[in-house]
Amino acid sequence: MEKILIVDDNHDICLLLERFLSKQGYKTASVQRGEDGLALLRKETFELVICDFKLPDIDGLEMLRRIKVLNPATAVIIITGYSDVRIAVQSVKHGAYDYVTKPLYPDEILLTIKSALERRAKTLKQQTTEGPATARPTATKPATGKVATTSDGKRFIFGKSRVADQLQKHIDLIAPTDMSVIITGETGTGKEFVANAIHLRSKRADKPFVAIDCGALSKDLAGSELFGHVKGAFTGAMSDKAGSFEYANGGTLFLDEIGNLSYDNQIKLLRVLQERKIRRIGSNQDIAVDVRIIAATNEDLRDAVRQGRFREDIYHRIDEFEIHLSPLRDRKADIMIFADHFLELANRQLEKQIAGFDEGAREKLKDYYWHGNLRELQNVIKRSVLLTQGDMIEMDVLPREIVSPQYLTVEDAVPSAQISAEPLRAGAPANGQAGANLKSVSENAERAAILRVLEKTGYNKTKAAEVLNIDRKTLYNKLKAYDIHL
Repeated sequence: MEKILIVDDNHDICLLLERFLSKQGYKTASVQRGEDGLALLRKETFELVICDFKLPDIDGLEMLRRIKVLNPATAVIIITGYSDVRIAVQSVKHGAYDYVTKPLYPDEILLTIKSALERRAKTLKQQTTEGPATARPTATKPATGKVATTSDGKRFIFGKSRVADQLQKHIDLIAPTDMSVIITGETGTGKEFVANAIHLRSKRADKPFVAIDCGALSKDLAGSELFGHVKGAFTGAMSDKAGSFEYANGGTLFLDEIGNLSYDNQIKLLRVLQERKIRRIGSNQDIAVDVRIIAATNEDLRDAVRQGRFREDIYHRIDEFEIHLSPLRDRKADIMIFADHFLELANRQLEKQIAGFDEGAREKLKDYYWHGNLRELQNVIKRSVLLTQGDMIEMDVLPREIVSPQYLTVEDAVPSAQISAEPLRAGAPANGQAGANLKSVSENAERAAILRVLEKTGYNKTKAAEVLNIDRKTLYNKLKAYDIHL
């Protein structure tokens, strides 16, 4: 009997869902607080969790992250009374199977639950069997590369190039040790997959692998996310919360984009690296932790040290061994290996049976610059599979920039005729309202430029930053300042 955990602060909803799902043949349990739900998940295994987004102690995304740390195979459905598309996107992006809004309709929630459990069962079956689930013809024999499987069941292809062989040798060499590792390379080159591969080959493989995107942490909340806090430590701290170091205790903590940590949090991180102890925000008690640190960055930390943006002592602590991931455009021999792998994934996800790529499409894929590296390639392949009506992916379903590469400039992206603002009227104050208007004109033009470049580059932030001639961190700051949500 499949077990379902319901987490909702509304007692009536918990009671109704328990009664309804019990009649459908499921074993159920319910709690009203997130921490209670996590405590139960540590004791028992549940195939599915139905979790309210608004809980009194933890929000839905935080719950989702913690559930996936405890058991990556558990399916999660987020429910909420707020019809916000951004919540839906964030929930699915962070690993939720689906997102439904209140009021809950019996037929809808039951269908969603059945679909989530079927997808979970299918994924687990695929992970335990070798080769693709569905046999399909191939026009040409696909290239093959060495494969690693991450802790959440995803497969990472190493490729067959000289660079790929060197990468695998480095992973095999460093994995059995407890040395800290820093992984460098452009966005989309697979840094988290490499970190996961190191963890799986280490003596810590049976312990948690916790990944944190430091670039997505706000300055104020980064300390709480990493080290935890006690109830009342700050406004909104309604209960005690364990940080990522505690969740990763005994295992591996992956700090992505570590260069984005604030100076204050760098100091706290240094203390943990030196003493192997953490202290929750608002607490006077030290907690011993045994965590291996793997960090990643797409910027030059040595340059950040020289500029005073990153502490040199932390850099030397985490740089015991460095692995550099080359961009995909420098690994031409591996492009079609990854393309064939992503084709197989897309066939499974979209339930299609595309056989392969025709010669024209293969040549275009191999010749393209791949600004976004593996992430961009995967998106292109999935889109192409969706659009393909026959057995083969042809050039006509590939994005225009791949079929007809051309240089994109800000001027191309934002025609001057599309930038408009209120005209400055005669007699306006020289340094009052006019100044405000000028500022508004500048901000409107910059926002329009960013939006147009994002649209032209297929919302690839790395490519957009290159076109705008700014670094990715600056682009993220401007997206936040202009309230642009992607």
